[in-house]
Amino acid sequence: MTEQPLFQEKQYLGRDMTWISVRLILALFCFVAYYINWEHMVSRQLFFIVGVGILIVSIIMLYLISYRTKVTATHVILSGLWTTSLVKIDLNSISKIEKKKYSSYFFNNPVYNLHKNGKIRFYSGGKDAVWLTDKDGLIYVIGSQQPAQLFQAIEQAKKNS
Repeated sequence: MTEQPLFQEKQYLGRDMTWISVRLILALFCFVAYYINWEHMVSRQLFFIVGVGILIVSIIMLYLISYRTKVTATHVILSGLWTTSLVKIDLNSISKIEKKKYSSYFFNNPVYNLHKNGKIRFYSGGKDAVWLTDKDGLIYVIGSQQPAQLFQAIEQAKKNS
């Protein structure tokens, strides 16, 4: 029998607005350089090809799943890209649940299962995250596009178990 998830979310690699903006500005620069560069036909064509390449890669990245978050009655399950390992967080070992800002930085790189300074980070986009602290003091930071729903689902599962 399969457990019915309380919450499910897919985080996509290319849907963070800051990185979309950066890629579009780079493509715009290439197209402006293509338009301005009249004398050198080879470099002009190269700017056009690079600009189109950036746009194509951006479109493909919009559909690449970075990781999936699923909250069941007993676990928070995070599954990443093709070769990444499945991370299963037991809700019985969680002592504190918080909804806070993911980071104070404006630009945040997408990460999956990044262990650093006693924290394990999962992030693809969004400004807020759910911070889970287990009984050993290890902190899981799970970035989400829907942090309120994720927080409520984890709290509900924690109360029911």
